[in-house]
Amino acid sequence: MTATAAEQHRFSPPSHPQRWLILGVICLAQLTVLLDNTVLNVAIPSLTRELDASTADVQWMISAYSLVQSGLLLTAGSSADRYGRKKMLIAGLALFGIGSLVAGLAQSSAQLIAARAGMGIGGALLLTTTLAVVVQIFDDSERVKAIGIWSTVSSLGFAVGPLIGGVMLDHFWWGAIFLINIPVAVIGLVAVARLVPEFKNSSSERPDLLGALLSTIGMASVVYAIISGPEHGWASGRVLLTAFIGVAVLAGFVLWELHIPYPMLDMHFFRNQKFIGAVAGAILVAFGMGGSLFLLTQQLQFVLGYGPLEAGLRTAPLALSVVALNLTGLGARLVPKLGTPVTIAAGMSLLAAGLAAIALLGGNGYGGMLLGLVVMGAGIALAMPAMANAIMSAIPPEKAGVGAGVNGTLAEFGNGLGVAVLGAVLHSRFATLVPAAVGAASLPAALASATDAGERARITDAFTSGLETSQLVGAVAVLAGGLLAAALLRRAERAESAGADSAGAATAA
Repeated sequence: MTATAAEQHRFSPPSHPQRWLILGVICLAQLTVLLDNTVLNVAIPSLTRELDASTADVQWMISAYSLVQSGLLLTAGSSADRYGRKKMLIAGLALFGIGSLVAGLAQSSAQLIAARAGMGIGGALLLTTTLAVVVQIFDDSERVKAIGIWSTVSSLGFAVGPLIGGVMLDHFWWGAIFLINIPVAVIGLVAVARLVPEFKNSSSERPDLLGALLSTIGMASVVYAIISGPEHGWASGRVLLTAFIGVAVLAGFVLWELHIPYPMLDMHFFRNQKFIGAVAGAILVAFGMGGSLFLLTQQLQFVLGYGPLEAGLRTAPLALSVVALNLTGLGARLVPKLGTPVTIAAGMSLLAAGLAAIALLGGNGYGGMLLGLVVMGAGIALAMPAMANAIMSAIPPEKAGVGAGVNGTLAEFGNGLGVAVLGAVLHSRFATLVPAAVGAASLPAALASATDAGERARITDAFTSGLETSQLVGAVAVLAGGLLAAALLRRAERAESAGADSAGAATAA
């Protein structure tokens, strides 16, 4: 069963004297892991030319990292709790550094794909363990601010990845984008060994090996279906079969976790309304951000005519606004004043407003899009740290690694869901407006088949209309989900307060 707020506060460890230095070290390691989710995208032409990579090879070079990483998040978090978070941080840094070295010196596509998979294992260990360590070394008074800074790194990694990749490729060969990770891994190893205290669950529970296997296979299958959907079609046999396998295996994982006395993920967490509310909000933030940015990069390149690097720079204001607001501690100051439910509701409302602004003002130029991105960033800066803190505080401290795994898995799932749902809405609207003879399967195909400027204008107008519809659908979903999450959190807080009052009255009597 989950611990109450009063119990968690009683067992909350005091702040570590070197907590801010430790936070800086683990955020540097986390930033490197997150950069590698996007840094390879700008190197695709070089890889195709120098490694004679096919389209399928390139797809696997990019996907192997995120596929392995997302599949192992829950298992990595559970391992950190059981065997020691410091040990798993060191193991993650070592695996990530070795994988980066092999990737940088790879002589074939197969070698690079294998190296990226190894980096994904290290990345899963790092992403889950860093958040668990933040919960471990900061007390209640500073934890929201620390989680806000931790969340900021995610946005910064997304924004800076293509930029760093472009700069490196202008001056060095493609392998340098991986070799630059090695000094960071070495510095991280030394700093973690010297500074980070060890923590592990002292319970003698047996390891849940079957649960780890089922969660890894299930999550990897679902993420693979999401990744391959846009390329092969959401109704294709490959995508549907992989998605079915993933869902079936995850259902088996849930049944197994309910059956055994030592589950990797205690399903009783999902009876906690605070946990459920934070989970719903976390999925929808990733849904809105991931789906919106996936569509906006196409709008910037195919409709407004920007190159890949230019398009990446023009989506950066979203991440930069998140960074600016979280580093000033705005969200951390608002949570104690407004409460978690109100802060999350305000953040999700701003995120929805940003999506609506992009839909209504960003169709024909960058100015409206910029406004929407900044407003979205402000909403994410408020909502994400509050939700991560709510998830982690709903889970006993000794299970913080599992909590971090849940948080990371939700982000992956929400991002993929946003791409799938909003992309499907856009495609449906676009296919309706563009005559079948033009070739409505995709915007590039339709533009390539256009015979004159007027036809091209009609095609881009249809895409813009589809983008508007999809962003408005996303705005409605985010707003409704945010209000629902806030309501569940409010109800959970009232129940906790009533329970505490009853316990106090019983003690007094």
